[in-house]
Amino acid sequence: MESSISSTELNCISLADPDIQKSVALLKQACLDSGFFYVVDHGISEEFMDEVFAQSKKFFDLPHIEKMKLLRDKKNRGYTPMLDEILDPENQVNGDYKEGYYIGVEVPADSPEANKPFCGPNQWPAEEVLPKWREVMEQYHREAFSHFRRVAKSVARIIALALDLDVDFFDRPEMLAKPIATLRLLHYEGRVSNPAKGVYGAGAHSDYGLITLLATDDVVGLQICKDRNAQPQVWEYVAPVKGGFIVNLGDMLERWSNCIFRSTLHRVVLDGRERYSIVYFVEPSHDCVVECLPTCKSETNPPKFPPITCSAYLTQRYKDTHADLSSYSDGKA
Repeated sequence: MESSISSTELNCISLADPDIQKSVALLKQACLDSGFFYVVDHGISEEFMDEVFAQSKKFFDLPHIEKMKLLRDKKNRGYTPMLDEILDPENQVNGDYKEGYYIGVEVPADSPEANKPFCGPNQWPAEEVLPKWREVMEQYHREAFSHFRRVAKSVARIIALALDLDVDFFDRPEMLAKPIATLRLLHYEGRVSNPAKGVYGAGAHSDYGLITLLATDDVVGLQICKDRNAQPQVWEYVAPVKGGFIVNLGDMLERWSNCIFRSTLHRVVLDGRERYSIVYFVEPSHDCVVECLPTCKSETNPPKFPPITCSAYLTQRYKDTHADLSSYSDGKA
């Protein structure tokens, strides 16, 4: 059961604000309240963001047969077709009515690093099919990595203080020295969502990693549920913010904090208009062990989750939510 849906207001943090204590207070409150907040003045120009959205649309406008030539590989690089992902199998009658494209840190195939999950060369459309596409996406990934690694580290320091840890607790090399940074382009087709019938742009889910940074067009669709255990659940729309990013916390932080900070349920419910978004996932380093932090457990509050490495956790979550690649004829239908 669900109640009527309204909009929510999120804290807005400017990275250009010289009042650091103000930003700390806003971030801490957001972590405890909804796990979602806005970031503005992040350093990436609106003009360039508009170009990234335009190039994304060009890819999704290609014929299906062209897109399927770039079907995601075992490293989760490339195209994910409509209905490929099902994020809420208990409530969805089909998969998500969205298609996507994964781009990670470019790692040559002959590099030792390429043996790790989520590492390797990206897949790219041919230059004659989409001129400049790779150039624009690689530039955005570089800029996002540069700016948002700083954002993620700043958030991690604030979280450390909020959990009574040393300020540099998450700065250790084994945690964020080589984060898994993944860009995902998304396109939602012009279909009306119907939660009562199990039809969603994206089913209810929480994000897998540490922190997510989302840019959207001006079409409203993102909803969050601050208390997943409430009956009925209360869903609230999150308004797009021009030139800014919607930021949310992921499951790994929930595991680390023993549920002090929760990874908030969210979904996409659409009114029939097409919608485009660009997601940037920042995860810990591959071998980082995610286990209950020392200040978040006691005899009366033991750890709720077993230790697990970041790469093992992400690998299982992707496997659980994406279609098996063998389900596609010849892998490149």
